[in-house]
Amino acid sequence: MPRLTLPRLVTVLTFIAIFAMAARVSLDTDTWWHLRTGQWIVEHQAIPQTDVFSHTRAGEVWRIPGWLVQAPLFWLFDNWGYAGLNLFTALVVTLAFALVYPLCVGHPLLRAFVLVLAATVSSVYWSARPQIVSFLLAAAFAFVLYRWRMARVQSSNSLISNPINRWLLLLPLLMALWANAHGGFAIGFILIALTLAGEGLKIFLRELAQAMDDGRQTISDNGLAIIDRRNLLQAMLYASRFALRALFPLLLTAALCALAVMLNPAGPEMLLYPFKTVGIGALREFIQEWQSPNFHNLYVQPFLWLLFATFVVVAFSRRAPDMTDVILVCGTAYLGFLAGRNVPLLALVAPPLLTRHAVYIWENARRRETDSAARPPFAGNIILNWVLLAALTLVAALKVFTVLPASLNEKELKRMVPMDAAAYILRERPAGRLFNSYNYGAYLMWALYPDYPVYTDGRTDLYDDAFLREYLNVALGRPGWEEVFEKYGINLVVVEADSLLGDRLQESETWRKVYGDDLAAVYTRSEGGP
Repeated sequence: MPRLTLPRLVTVLTFIAIFAMAARVSLDTDTWWHLRTGQWIVEHQAIPQTDVFSHTRAGEVWRIPGWLVQAPLFWLFDNWGYAGLNLFTALVVTLAFALVYPLCVGHPLLRAFVLVLAATVSSVYWSARPQIVSFLLAAAFAFVLYRWRMARVQSSNSLISNPINRWLLLLPLLMALWANAHGGFAIGFILIALTLAGEGLKIFLRELAQAMDDGRQTISDNGLAIIDRRNLLQAMLYASRFALRALFPLLLTAALCALAVMLNPAGPEMLLYPFKTVGIGALREFIQEWQSPNFHNLYVQPFLWLLFATFVVVAFSRRAPDMTDVILVCGTAYLGFLAGRNVPLLALVAPPLLTRHAVYIWENARRRETDSAARPPFAGNIILNWVLLAALTLVAALKVFTVLPASLNEKELKRMVPMDAAAYILRERPAGRLFNSYNYGAYLMWALYPDYPVYTDGRTDLYDDAFLREYLNVALGRPGWEEVFEKYGINLVVVEADSLLGDRLQESETWRKVYGDDLAAVYTRSEGGP
């Protein structure tokens, strides 16, 4: 029987717990358009270059950075159903934190606590979409950059000759994968930029202080007690050049990553993808995951717990924190405050800083105990450890199995997507072009294509800001919605049961409600067409 010590037991149970936490109904409102696209890729053995799923953007150029994940997602769903997607999501989350764990220090119980807290922070991001692979790749970037920082040898600036810098060669390879997996590849550049800022500032200040000390010594020999502005500028210039030389490998890596982004079907155009998406103002104003988190919701508050715990522990450790760690934590926290979709990034960079300074506090406390050195480490009973592992693994397995049945998944999905409304449309076959709620578009693309192309859906890169604002005016029932319906030839509407547009349609003599439930309502033109 292998020796199962207490530290090993805690480590194993930590990842079992994270896997069990992440094993849940992972499909959300946007999963469906990824599945539909993956199905199209599998069936046509090609990557779509133009839109084929909507009638408002039919034939328009469409660049999809997620094709490398969409096809496997569809394969999983086609062969394993909801269970396949749920287990895939749980596995990817577990792998991401397997990359965070080695960067943490201290007793396994400390590392386990921090890692589970970090996992809870990132849980807002767990869904069966290409973005979950983006989360894993962000963890891989953070891992490589951290390892490079910890082992960096400044005496060599060559990317190849310095063995330590070979860590950085992994990043362009990961970026080439990322640019074909999800549009969140910009996160990789953000992590590189924050690392450059932290390491650059750290080197600059160190070399500036050294240059100033050398200057003071020289000036003292000449009988002067001050440094003039000219000497200060020279010292700053020297420190800047030194920092640039020391960080040249990482700067070169960033350039190689930019080239790696071009290795996708869209070519160099993909470099502009993040700017195009962020530039859609309607996303920030009306779509929840692009808005600042609402911290009145309990499920978002672990973000604050992790952030505040990190600051408090660093303060009480009485050790100066690494500047790069601080910049990474502050930078990712800033992004998290800007948009809910960025909240999980803090979970990847805060644990190493938090655990390191928690260890400092523990070491200071132990020094004050006179008999601490005489206390042997608690290893636990080996047989008891195996019993605990078996028992807790069984509990986790039971939790995982609860989210595998299709019936449970469909019950949860009926609270999010208009499954019954789509079934009504397929059964009754009402005529006309479709107008649908943005949140329902992805599922309707899955359920109704090709008979009823959607009006809009979660492919924000396809629908520009002007179109989305026009959609919002219609969805809110504002004046002019009739003209938009005439413009697109709308004869069929699927919206939320309590929508403002639904109220306008019920007030109109032209429209009638033909289906309704607690989630969605279906309306058709009583006159048969515009």
